[in-house]
Amino acid sequence: MSLKLGFLKARKIILSILVLVGVFTGGYYLGFQGYKVEVTHALNVSFDRRVPDDKDVDFSLFWQVWDLMSQKYYDKSKLVPSQMVYGAIEGMVASAGDPYTTFLPPAENKIVNDNLSGSFGGVGIEIGYKEDRLAVIAPLPGSPAEKVGVKPGDFIVRITDVGKNIDIDSTNLSTGEAVTHIRGEVGTKVTLTLIREGVGEPIIVEIVREKIDVPSVSMEWVGEGSDIAHIKVGEFGAETKNEWNKAVSEILTKGNTKGIIVDLRNNPGGYMQAAIDLASDFVPMNSVIVIQENGNGSRQEYKSETLPRLDKYKVVVLINGGSASASEILSGALRDNKGIKLVGEKSFGKGTIQEPIDMTGGGGVHVTTAKWLTPKGVWVHEEGLMPDVEVVNPEDASIDAQLRAAVEIFQ
Repeated sequence: MSLKLGFLKARKIILSILVLVGVFTGGYYLGFQGYKVEVTHALNVSFDRRVPDDKDVDFSLFWQVWDLMSQKYYDKSKLVPSQMVYGAIEGMVASAGDPYTTFLPPAENKIVNDNLSGSFGGVGIEIGYKEDRLAVIAPLPGSPAEKVGVKPGDFIVRITDVGKNIDIDSTNLSTGEAVTHIRGEVGTKVTLTLIREGVGEPIIVEIVREKIDVPSVSMEWVGEGSDIAHIKVGEFGAETKNEWNKAVSEILTKGNTKGIIVDLRNNPGGYMQAAIDLASDFVPMNSVIVIQENGNGSRQEYKSETLPRLDKYKVVVLINGGSASASEILSGALRDNKGIKLVGEKSFGKGTIQEPIDMTGGGGVHVTTAKWLTPKGVWVHEEGLMPDVEVVNPEDASIDAQLRAAVEIFQ
């Protein structure tokens, strides 16, 4: 059974911080007494108002409101049946009062799955909001966007895709909606209208989408003798183990490695098994990495499964407020088992496990099924992990004070 984890702020952050257990496929239903709604396709909704025998709740009010909206609402073009069903499902799931139990409409579910897979069709830009406007945070090196001259700080004011029949102003788009519009099949084109500071006229760029591979692991050598391995783990995705193995091979081959810095800053999580794999390279075989505690109080221990390859090296872990879920599992496991120091800022604090279920039509539901504890039984939820060496990076600093502090530990 595959386990996932994840992080972010508000809804966008929540979608990335889930500890997810198992992936299944099936239809999703609103099991109202007397009625059943089956979403069979993103834009194809069929209705069956018969009473299910096993339901003991009267949801006739739902259909009364549905019919009222259908009959009375002044702008019928706004009443898209599939979106109405998605909204009802979101409300039902939200009634649990758990921000990590969520329903993801097809577009958002695809983004989450694509991000964890490590590759997708797109233009290769990181986007976000700057001054309340959709902006390019940075184009990936060598990406289609960089090749046509897209620059950090460019504001995206319009997205046009003839193939998708999209020509939309970005003003009211969420980040997820913008990502959905910009991504697409490899070889297809998307046109972005950009506003760049210091340039009077809008810049229009047509970009041919390519397969975008986003490595989750990168490594550089730091320190006075370039003998400290600084390994940045951006998330725990499908390719993380393979990418990690390449970094380990380089460390073992180098021969004069003084130590290792595992950088988990701003890592929202990902697959829990990947976190276990990485931890297994530092701790003795059969060491407890994480403990799952179920709703009935029963516990299951997940242990290191292989002989460690990096246990002879001194290690430091970098964390901050963006380190969540799988990042916290790895950090907690290394500190509890080996006394490895955590440097930086307090981590996010995400200590529950979700089961992701992919639905007919492309949507998905993430349901909280358990909580997880560090090997010493600590529940980090909403508390986070406190660093052993606290270092805050100034927002405008040109020097990475946290990385520098980690390097100094090896001197």
